[in-house]
Amino acid sequence: MSLLNMKLSASLAALAVMAAAPCAFASDKVIDNASLEVGGGAKVQMVRFGVQKDWSQRWFQSNGTHISGYWDASIAQWRGNAYQNVDGQHQNITNIGFTPVFRFQADDMTGWYGEAGIGLNLLSKRYDNDSNRLSTAFQFGDHLGAGYVFANQWDVGMKIQHFSNGGYKKPNSGVNFLVLKVSRAF
Repeated sequence: MSLLNMKLSASLAALAVMAAAPCAFASDKVIDNASLEVGGGAKVQMVRFGVQKDWSQRWFQSNGTHISGYWDASIAQWRGNAYQNVDGQHQNITNIGFTPVFRFQADDMTGWYGEAGIGLNLLSKRYDNDSNRLSTAFQFGDHLGAGYVFANQWDVGMKIQHFSNGGYKKPNSGVNFLVLKVSRAF
């Protein structure tokens, strides 16, 4: 088995362990939700698993709505399809992230919502795909999104996600994803 296949297998095993973790922690309320996300950008795809913890705070309550938020811890696998700007050459990167997210939503926690977050991310290696390069493994990840929470606690959303080091080291062309998220509250 090649080193790349071993790293990919280890990453997928970590995703499987995190997928099982919500069942173990749900009764203790260490986490409130689990999510699965898939996304894509310019010659790159991403799959991410996350767990969330609600802040249990409500700010600016008015007319049946409020601003609240949650912590999001995630692990993701990226697959670039133009490594070092060569079509067909692949780059696999594991991303671990932690993000505080603000959400504008209804007081009953169902229906439409809008959210925004900016967090910290650590990549397993520097990104170099399709003329986009990131010079550091440490990245900021910010997103804007919208979605809908059903009465049965299923949440379906879409967001635009951007990764960048904030310009503290060049090159820093950034990476953008359009992401579809499915989440379930416990």
